[in-house]
Amino acid sequence: MSRGSSISSETGTTRGTADTGGINTYKGEERALRADRLGTPGLLLSVIAASAPLMVVAGVMPTVFGVMGIVGQPLLYLILGVVLMLFSVGYAEMSRHVHNAGAFYAYIARGLGPTAGAGASLVALVAYSAMQVGIYGILGFEISGIFATYLDTELAWWIPALAAAAVVGVLGWLKIDLNAKVLGVLLVIECALVVIFDIAAVSKPGSEGLSLHAFNPETLTGVGLGTALCFCIAAFVGFEQAPVYAEETSRPQIVVSRVMFLAVGYAALFLAISSWALTVAAGPGSIVDTSLKEGPGMLFGLTEARLGSTFTDVLHVLFVTGMFAALLSFHNVVARYAFAMGREGLLPARFGRTNRASGAPGTGSLLQTVVSVVIIAAFAVTDGNPVGDPTAPVLRLFTWMGNVGALGVILLMAAASFAVIAFFVKRGAGRAQAPRLVASGLAGLALLTIAVFTVRDFGVLVGSGPGSALDWLLPGVIILALVGGLVYGAVLRRAKPEVHARIGLGNEAFQLEKAAESEAARR
Repeated sequence: MSRGSSISSETGTTRGTADTGGINTYKGEERALRADRLGTPGLLLSVIAASAPLMVVAGVMPTVFGVMGIVGQPLLYLILGVVLMLFSVGYAEMSRHVHNAGAFYAYIARGLGPTAGAGASLVALVAYSAMQVGIYGILGFEISGIFATYLDTELAWWIPALAAAAVVGVLGWLKIDLNAKVLGVLLVIECALVVIFDIAAVSKPGSEGLSLHAFNPETLTGVGLGTALCFCIAAFVGFEQAPVYAEETSRPQIVVSRVMFLAVGYAALFLAISSWALTVAAGPGSIVDTSLKEGPGMLFGLTEARLGSTFTDVLHVLFVTGMFAALLSFHNVVARYAFAMGREGLLPARFGRTNRASGAPGTGSLLQTVVSVVIIAAFAVTDGNPVGDPTAPVLRLFTWMGNVGALGVILLMAAASFAVIAFFVKRGAGRAQAPRLVASGLAGLALLTIAVFTVRDFGVLVGSGPGSALDWLLPGVIILALVGGLVYGAVLRRAKPEVHARIGLGNEAFQLEKAAESEAARR
């Protein structure tokens, strides 16, 4: 039976749905995620939490200002917001037709073919894992600083990082609706605190006054523009995860697309205003030097001068909880990608089964926990700096892994943009979907351009000299994952054509199998 036999938005529902309220297949409920667990508010909070707004303001923005020397960061967020809105037009339409926890790789498989989908699946697994593991570095560093400041105790960054990995691993086994509530409370509080800082910065600007210089296009210059684009687009990461939860939402054909547009719009405005507030507070002419000198501590110094030590203390705590919320969100996404890959034969079958008690993809959750612990341990062992030095946890683990992951997501979004075009054209809907396909094409070209600039400027990120191996080793992680996935897909096509044909189909694959078995039985 052909892969194009069905593009119904209601794939994967069979017997027992009315009785159990879950997505069942004839293989059994353990091969499907629980349906109707998330509505618009829960899904929106889950995907926005992945961006960790306070972590972006305190951790990402100073890096872009200082290390990359880009004063026009607020303008970058607005430009990227437009690009990602264009991307979301086609991506959201695709989500109405394909419901699969594999999201990116499922869409790419349905548009560009199963082999391309196999390549995308491995890139997604590596990229999101890298982004999550990177956050453990800055989380551990911040907790270490809190112990030093408030308890007068030296605590190596990797100890709280490993402890957080263990806690996140346990929570990964719990129900997604419980996690959504936790994420939601943390998110609302940290966003409110950032808004209060923004208002305080505008009310009491630095020595240069209330300047709009950061929105001047001339500020988008410097050798670090490529990595700045990559780092800034990483601040949006989360909105594109909405389709990952499609199988667990009520009315996915409506909820998923709605959440994506809301998330992109929120992120673009919130991040642009907050980064501008930082330039106002520190002064556009001083923001680069101040960021380079103080790093993540810059936000807290500017806050204490305007809102006092008590507010700053609360901000420190929310900085930690916000990062923890992001860790939970990324963990859930990686576990679901592993689940989708296991269900379709790209990973061992045990990854494609859910826990009977919670309905969570338990084996994928365990895999992500193990990977996190191993990488944290590797950076800890090679860290010869004294306690409190940010080099290993922030400048390496957080920055390196964050950009590696962001590069992977950028490439996935570019490929998904072109997959959307192929998907609808192959099904004879090109003319009807023409405006959406044009938007997808423009977004794809823009994202490919950003990826090229990112790879070109990776040396600025790591601060390496000419010809350093790190310049190609770090982006090479994503390229290796892509090539490995494509080779794996090609091997499956020859050795296991039935598995290859199932890539990207999710629960629909089981429906096709069932129909084929019924046909064979009738013969």
